[in-house]
Amino acid sequence: MYFYLRCTNTAFSIKLFMNTENLLIPTVAVCAVRTEADHRSEMSSQLLLGEQVFLLDELPGWLKVRSVHDGYEGWCQAIQLAALTGDTPAIAGYYSGHTGFANVNGQPMQVFMGTPVYEGPVKAGVYDIRFTGLGFGYGNTPSLPVLVEAIAFRYLNTSYCWGGRTPAGIDCSGFAQMVYRQLGVHLLRDAWMQAGQGEEIGFLPEARCGDLAFFDEPDGRITHVGILLNDHEIIHASGKVRVDDIDHQGIISRDQGRRTHRLRLLRRITAD
Repeated sequence: MYFYLRCTNTAFSIKLFMNTENLLIPTVAVCAVRTEADHRSEMSSQLLLGEQVFLLDELPGWLKVRSVHDGYEGWCQAIQLAALTGDTPAIAGYYSGHTGFANVNGQPMQVFMGTPVYEGPVKAGVYDIRFTGLGFGYGNTPSLPVLVEAIAFRYLNTSYCWGGRTPAGIDCSGFAQMVYRQLGVHLLRDAWMQAGQGEEIGFLPEARCGDLAFFDEPDGRITHVGILLNDHEIIHASGKVRVDDIDHQGIISRDQGRRTHRLRLLRRITAD
């Protein structure tokens, strides 16, 4: 069976060749995704409660998975995942509060902004997970730029954490991904991947709030991304989620008073 993941309305997609019986979800609020099946291995990303993954491989105590929403692969502790069983309800949206509580086997579990909220109870292995009371959506907001800014500023001052995707710790591409997922747009996981999505913008004066700015190293590798607030300010995760100045050369840190990132390109992501 084939599964297609639509990442934006630019018709970018990932084809996944897996069967539904291999579909699992984390049964904890935050599940570390590591590059190898070892606790000492780098945490490359995180999965939130209820995010669906395909099983790719397994080792004692570890499962290698591929995320349904962004195609990202890595190793997770087997004890933190369980296979979906029965008829799984649809995802209604993504939690828009800062922190809240789901119900797992009758007990509260704290969850973070961006956690999927299902339309009904979810059964996974021995777990019964309910998302009652977790709000999602932002009502009749007048424009996409206003909404992007409102969501982005809810992460302001969040500590930088390599591989992080929550207000407890987040990295630059995780920040962009989690802001846009609450708009129903599924960006890929890493900055260099996201740089291939959306529509390229030629010059900074053409930019508007919500556009993504990408930055590279001297060898040309794209290693950083941020969300533009206008044509001269950017919000991004560097040390913490922060607002800095930007010009045609790159980011100028307000705290450090120096240039910290070299601008490579600008992209515009639009929501359906």
